[in-house]
Amino acid sequence: MVTDEANSDSQMVRAGFLSRNRMWLVVCVFAALFSAALFSSFLLSYNFKFVLYPKPALSYLWLTNLYLPLLAMSIPIKLLVFHFTGQFRGSWRYVGLADVFGVISASLVASFVFLSAYFVFENIWTNAFGVPLIDRPPGPLLRQSAVFSVDWAATIMFVCAAKVLVRFYYEDVQSSDAVGVKSRVLIIGAGDTGEGLLRELLRSRQDRYEFAGFIDDEVAQLHGRIHGVPVIGRTSEIRKHCEERNVNEVLIARPNLSPRSMRAMVEKCEGLGVVFRTIPALTDVVEGRVKVTQFREVDIADLLGRESVVLDNQKIGQQIRGQVALVTGAGGSIGSEMCRQIAEFQPSRLVLVERSENALFEIDRELRDRYTHLDIEPFVADIADRERLDSLFRYHKPAVVFHAAAHKHVPMMERNAGEAIKNNIVGTSTVADVAIANHVSRMVMISTDKAVNPTSIMGCTKRVAEMYVQGLTNCGQTEFITVRFGNVLGSSGSVVPIFREQILRGGPITVTHPEMVRYFMTIPEAAQLVLQAGAMGKGGEIYVLHMGDPVRIVDLARDMITLSGLRPGIDIDIVFSGTRPGEKLFEELSNEGEHIGDTAHAKIGVWKHRPENFDAVCAGIAQLTKLADGGDFEDIRRVLSSIVPEYDYEKEISSPTAGKSAATPTIVK
Repeated sequence: MVTDEANSDSQMVRAGFLSRNRMWLVVCVFAALFSAALFSSFLLSYNFKFVLYPKPALSYLWLTNLYLPLLAMSIPIKLLVFHFTGQFRGSWRYVGLADVFGVISASLVASFVFLSAYFVFENIWTNAFGVPLIDRPPGPLLRQSAVFSVDWAATIMFVCAAKVLVRFYYEDVQSSDAVGVKSRVLIIGAGDTGEGLLRELLRSRQDRYEFAGFIDDEVAQLHGRIHGVPVIGRTSEIRKHCEERNVNEVLIARPNLSPRSMRAMVEKCEGLGVVFRTIPALTDVVEGRVKVTQFREVDIADLLGRESVVLDNQKIGQQIRGQVALVTGAGGSIGSEMCRQIAEFQPSRLVLVERSENALFEIDRELRDRYTHLDIEPFVADIADRERLDSLFRYHKPAVVFHAAAHKHVPMMERNAGEAIKNNIVGTSTVADVAIANHVSRMVMISTDKAVNPTSIMGCTKRVAEMYVQGLTNCGQTEFITVRFGNVLGSSGSVVPIFREQILRGGPITVTHPEMVRYFMTIPEAAQLVLQAGAMGKGGEIYVLHMGDPVRIVDLARDMITLSGLRPGIDIDIVFSGTRPGEKLFEELSNEGEHIGDTAHAKIGVWKHRPENFDAVCAGIAQLTKLADGGDFEDIRRVLSSIVPEYDYEKEISSPTAGKSAATPTIVK
């Protein structure tokens, strides 16, 4: 400890010594610049004629009788003014336009004080001693007075030139001596953001870039130059410019670039091995959390993302603020994001229910770090354990419950049908029953588009859970709302992290079928829309989130390979493995004969579903509960089909692709 303190004191003393030495160096440099500025002002004012006196032998007197007295007066004045205006602070290496304006202002003040001091002391000295303070040479008064105005301009020129030379040395001379292979970079966007990005990169010694040019769709920007880098074309020509100029990286400096446009550029560069990067969000840059040069690689979510969600925060806040909120499946991809979103609305307490201890630990730790004043209660519990749930509900008295716990992997649930029944059906019914028994005001169940015309055990169990929850409407004071959406980008076990892992491994990427299509949305968007739909519901509705345009999985694979700077079919192969049990090529949004109606929110629809026989649903669930442990697989499917008529399991069994794997050639096109 003593050694550490001694080292710390030594470092502080050394830092103080270096700081003082630097300050003296800065003072000396400024003094030299001021001297040179005044000297040059004499030369310019008298047209470089040193013979100012009648006799040539006395021509040196201009130096001793005029320049040196004025210099002795100007240097202290300028040093004091430049010190108090902050010109001695700041790094010359990062000088910019604001520094130039600062020098101009300081020079103007210093020149005014200098001129005023000269005339004041001149009058005092002349009145006191009868001779002038400074022996002026003969000549027009206008020429002698011009010295002061020229000195002001020369001071600005000398100081700014010195700072610019220092910056030039660091940016061009020293950076050009750096060892390493430089990357050829193309910048998308020649506006203010692109200019700022280039300026920061030129200023940095550690970056190793050669700039191929800018690309921008603004006509006014074309064929111009920004810091010496040309604007070479439009975004529609990106592939041509990347090929002609051997571009390695594309930096996207357009914060408002739509995902559709970004995806079009990525697809045009497919096969070139170009890495795409983008700048941080402008809000993060403005607030100082990151620098504009801390760009990140473009992710698949950037290409599939959609417009930001506009929420009715007032309505959501009325449901959550000051209330006890409980989330089941709190450690999952959707459940954990639900917890983050709910925490923003300041509930009085947030209760986390999760079966996985590690997942619960991670989200609990994250929430405690981010929301230090929030009352968080984590509980390891199985949603099918009625006694455990009932004790939690009775003690914490939640006003709103978000039910996100579920088994979701389609092929896995085909092999574990009993577990899908216990978690998705029995677990959901248990949560709903306990909510009614404990007078919960509202329960929001998260479902899936795979519950529509289901072909899988997972989708069918979720549909049964929906039917049970909707049947409880008007059975108590609890309002039940169901929210249904499709695939979520980046959720655990989803296609995106699987593809990313396969790319890191060197391939191949496995796609089940060339025509496999899915809807996607981001995890935050899904969670936000769930909150919005939950606040809109009156009880008994099934809300459907608008998922946008469907995406072919094989196109998703190609885009991810391209974004990694690799070439589909060359660096990373794509192979088709065949559809898996329970999978559909196209996900559907509504059953035959039913439709989705509009709501007050543009991204949320309401499913016009038919009424179900609740007694028959309950009877079917009782049969499934008995079959869950050790029951015959075909019996389970038969009972599910009796509850959900759309689940035609016999057709699914006879499907030629069900459960089969087909070896197919690598995609190289």
